[in-house]
Amino acid sequence: MAEIPGLLFLLLLLCVVGQVSPYGAFWKPTWPAYRLPVVLPQSTLNLARPDFRAEAKLEVSSSCGPQCHKGTPLPTYEEAKQYLSYETLYSNGSRTETQVGIYILSNGRGGAQHQDSESSGKSRRKRQIYGYDSRFSIFGKDFLLNYPFSTSVKLSTGCTGTLVAEKHVLTAAHCIHDGKTYVKGTQKLRVGFLKPKFKDGGRGANSSSSALPEKMKFQWIRVKRTHVPKGWIKGNANDIGMDYDYALLELKKPHKRKFMKIGVSPPAKQLPGGRIHFSGYDNDRPGNLVYRFCDVKDETYDLLYQQCDAQPGASGSGVYVRMWKRQQQKWERKIIGIFSGHQWVDMNGSPQDFNVAVRITPLKYAQICYWIKGNYLDCREG
Repeated sequence: MAEIPGLLFLLLLLCVVGQVSPYGAFWKPTWPAYRLPVVLPQSTLNLARPDFRAEAKLEVSSSCGPQCHKGTPLPTYEEAKQYLSYETLYSNGSRTETQVGIYILSNGRGGAQHQDSESSGKSRRKRQIYGYDSRFSIFGKDFLLNYPFSTSVKLSTGCTGTLVAEKHVLTAAHCIHDGKTYVKGTQKLRVGFLKPKFKDGGRGANSSSSALPEKMKFQWIRVKRTHVPKGWIKGNANDIGMDYDYALLELKKPHKRKFMKIGVSPPAKQLPGGRIHFSGYDNDRPGNLVYRFCDVKDETYDLLYQQCDAQPGASGSGVYVRMWKRQQQKWERKIIGIFSGHQWVDMNGSPQDFNVAVRITPLKYAQICYWIKGNYLDCREG
């Protein structure tokens, strides 16, 4: 295992192997095979305890839109190591910073390159809701407690997260850190799971209320530690920081629910119907889990721009798609991004708004997977 030279590193950023042609008569949208790097800790430094004074912000703003991001050079090897280094916050308030190295396991080079989809160029008229509100509130335990909706959880800071392992939740970095310090309540951060709410310990059999949605409540589990990439902390929720708006939470105990695996985000043109899906706890529908799907309108290497209807509170939701897994010969959903939220962008002096998701790139996959597994050998398939 060797460190990556500069040229090979850039190739690796765009590397995809084993691509399936979309033009066969029996073609299925298939998960691509990626040549994945390895992101490993190199050194860890103890930091001073944070003050937890930041106000939770459920939206992110930026002056850098799709064309701005497309014009930004891909990070060098040294820059990528800096961005992928990370802070860990523990429930006792202690904090560490870990520097990482990026490696490859072989000298193979990549095949097809990532391609940007065409920009829609359409103006947005209404804040986070585009025309007719196409969101669906999910009612009833038969839906809420079943996959994939059961993977959506609520953070005590007001955001949404997604179960990605037995004890791990993926969310947006801005839900716990504002780029400078940690949000109020992060030291006692909890994750809420919707469960049926029974009165007097029983289900009740009042037929007059049988048509009403079943009452649900949150059961909370404390968070043991959080990981936030330095690419977010060194930024300030714009430009490069926006690309790293993700965080991983480790729970104090297993949640015992089915979770959704993470995967590397394919180019938008390879997504089934060009669409993405996610569910979250939008603030304008308190207590409701809200599902939506929509087309991807534009993309950069690190971001997906779309018009999914959403409100604050949905940020941190896992963006997923369902594609064919050739090795297992089955359909599989994977998280390919994290919904960052509504962002105003200055487009040639005219303000426009986008809903933006952070893509899971090969490097981000390697990092997040290592946070979950603790062993890079378990992170070879994206």
